Amino acid sequence: MTVKDMPLVIKILRSEVKRLKTPYVTEVSEAKDPFRVLVSCIISLRTKDETTRAASERLFALADTPDAVSRLDEKTIERAIFPAGFYRTKARTIKEISRELTSKYHSRVPDEIDELLKLKGVGRKTANLVVTMGFGKPGICVDTHVHRITNRWGFVSTKNPEETESVLRENLPKRYWIEINDLLVTYGQNVCAPVSPFCSRCRLNGLCPRKGVGKSR
Repeated sequence: MTVKDMPLVIKILRSEVKRLKTPYVTEVSEAKDPFRVLVSCIISLRTKDETTRAASERLFALADTPDAVSRLDEKTIERAIFPAGFYRTKARTIKEISRELTSKYHSRVPDEIDELLKLKGVGRKTANLVVTMGFGKPGICVDTHVHRITNRWGFVSTKNPEETESVLRENLPKRYWIEINDLLVTYGQNVCAPVSPFCSRCRLNGLCPRKGVGKSR
């Protein structure tokens, strides 16, 4: 799959994801609240989408601004986001980030990747997600789905998400940067699964070389 294929690939993906379940963080981004996007993304790490949704909504019902969350004690945050994976660590991270945003950024989430990376527990995936989905600014958020699928396509040949982001920044047309994560996370959760993907019902089957795919359905 090459750059020349991307207009058709993106067109097909846009059509397909309309009938698939949208990830919770994508839904959160529709409110145009970068803080909610940031916190939901932290909760979502190594956590199923349904759990992320319930955990985030419980926390936001208690507090939904950096100042308000910073005033909650860690145990309260823990109880709100349980059973998200690593909920104790995430509760500590969420509280610390909220405290930093309140004291150093006037309770506003930075809109630059380099500034976001200064916050405790924020990596490139989260920073890019906040920039793209929270602020609508150019960026490429690469999670396991984006990394896996673009390698299956043969569009990249990389060993980790960081390398994938770098190669996509060089080769993926900029007009697709913001939406690529949303499209591939949705598609990866529903069709292009990590193990035994549903290749028989994938509309990209004729374009995809299925690199690294063994068993499929």
